[in-house]
Amino acid sequence: MEIQEIKQRFGIIGNSPLLNRAINIANQVAPTDISVLITGESGSGKEVFSHIIHQMSPRKHGPFIAVNCGAIPEGTIDSELFGHEKGAYTGAVGERKGYFETVNGGTIFLDEIGEMPLGTQARLLRVLESGQYIKVGSSKVEKTNVRVIAATNVDVYEAVKAGKFREDLYYRLNTVPLRIPPLRDRKEDVYLIFRKFTSDFTAKYRSPPIQLDDAAQQVLINYSWPGNVRQLKNIAEQLAVLERDRTITAQTLLTYIPHEMGNRNLPMRIENQPKEDFSERDILYKVLFDMKRDMVELKKLVADIIEQGGVSANYTGNPQVINQLYRDIDLPNQADSQFTLQQPVHHNNNNGSVNNNDNYNITHEAEEVEESLSLIEKESDLIRKALKKHKGKRKLAAQELGISERTLYRKIKELNL
Repeated sequence: MEIQEIKQRFGIIGNSPLLNRAINIANQVAPTDISVLITGESGSGKEVFSHIIHQMSPRKHGPFIAVNCGAIPEGTIDSELFGHEKGAYTGAVGERKGYFETVNGGTIFLDEIGEMPLGTQARLLRVLESGQYIKVGSSKVEKTNVRVIAATNVDVYEAVKAGKFREDLYYRLNTVPLRIPPLRDRKEDVYLIFRKFTSDFTAKYRSPPIQLDDAAQQVLINYSWPGNVRQLKNIAEQLAVLERDRTITAQTLLTYIPHEMGNRNLPMRIENQPKEDFSERDILYKVLFDMKRDMVELKKLVADIIEQGGVSANYTGNPQVINQLYRDIDLPNQADSQFTLQQPVHHNNNNGSVNNNDNYNITHEAEEVEESLSLIEKESDLIRKALKKHKGKRKLAAQELGISERTLYRKIKELNL
């Protein structure tokens, strides 16, 4: 049967290449008797494909039943699937046939197979391999001829690695994998499906037809649809029933889309950025680079002041003070520039007094010196300065350095300070 004929027969709307591929796989596997594992997000239409496989198979005249494994309690799922004998457990007042017995010769669709308990998985594996099962509370082996189609919206392979799903059952079910594409991967089909739903609902409720303006159509197409076709159907029904204005705008449509979901495809600004996690060595590097930058800026500032005469014009004291200033600025490093302050020449006035307002002569000799970048030397020097500043108090020195007191004590021992 052609793909278009299958779409018309089962009410499938869309021309997406991914959808057409899924229909083609279902069409090819239907005449065989092998098991099929249908994967896809919730609401994407997995059960429809189970009907396609059954109706186009030689079993189409046999029974078909869909079982939601996630909706059956763990204590009763074995009884539901395989049946039980009278008195098998408390409350078993009579014999009961299971689905594998009642659907003999037909097809059973096990939805949410990933929710099936491990014990039931072992029983199911035996049915798939030999067609045999045993009722709960019985020792008699029963035979059945049932085709199994399974479906799940979770990653079964990840469940296998986590020990929540049997690996042998996974490979037995996954003989032919069939993936149903989510609606967000079928953007060209969204508006067609929406029009079909609104047409059905307006006819059902005898209300005027629904139309979307251009902006609303773009919102409809670009939305991610986490609930897939089921969510689109619900919104179409709400619009058909609730809206008096039958021309739907983008603003109106957005009121029917959950706000936190409506922004899912939009760029998002993170308000609270995580704080950077610096290691102890990273902190030391950062401190050293900041100190080096500050020292360079301070030296440039002092050099500009001296060259402009800001110090020598009013300074009458000991010239060694200025030289000491430059030595202090250099700290453990050698100066990038060397300044030499020469003694002023005093001139006697006519009255015999000495003129103390003569300027000092300052010579500036630029000298490029390669600076040591040894982390150990820098680290040792920082620790010495911190201890000196706080008069040997390790707790205060550690706070100044941004490390713990225990780490500081260890560093002192390592560096022989």
